[in-house]
Amino acid sequence: MSTPIEQAIIKTAYGEMTVAFWSDVAPKTVENFKKLANDKFYDGTAFHRIIKGFMIQGGCPNTKKGAKGQPGTGDPGYKIKAEFNAKAHVKGVLSMARAASPDSAGCQFFVCHGDARFLDKQYTAFGQVVAGEDVLEKIANLPTTHGGGGEKSTPIDRVEVESIRIVPAA
Repeated sequence: MSTPIEQAIIKTAYGEMTVAFWSDVAPKTVENFKKLANDKFYDGTAFHRIIKGFMIQGGCPNTKKGAKGQPGTGDPGYKIKAEFNAKAHVKGVLSMARAASPDSAGCQFFVCHGDARFLDKQYTAFGQVVAGEDVLEKIANLPTTHGGGGEKSTPIDRVEVESIRIVPAA
């Protein structure tokens, strides 16, 4: 008997997004994301980087209330190897955020809000939003300001990830 295919439900104050995983092209990345979600690592983090037409980024432990450290620089204490694949970075695609090194991802992820094909085969795409596109729209259209850097991508109001739960596919 085969294991049922699982999905992630990303619950925010703006609603829920359901993501189907691409275990066939990024099995270790999917397993890492599921492990962190099951350990409640993501609960209480926030989408700390929003660029309308590009992506919304979250998963940094430094975005939890009371956490120390610059949002966008945190990790789970380890890095995972990249699993670049042929999946296109288009609207609704779930992918791993990373630093300059290809193998520097750990826990941070982003959901594409538009066509970002320039990221193809340079970032690990590992899933697709299958429900809750309206939530992606709401979050991507929130007002932003300049954060610590020069980019106007820090949401003015906190966009909390209340939870990410792994559930059997419907």
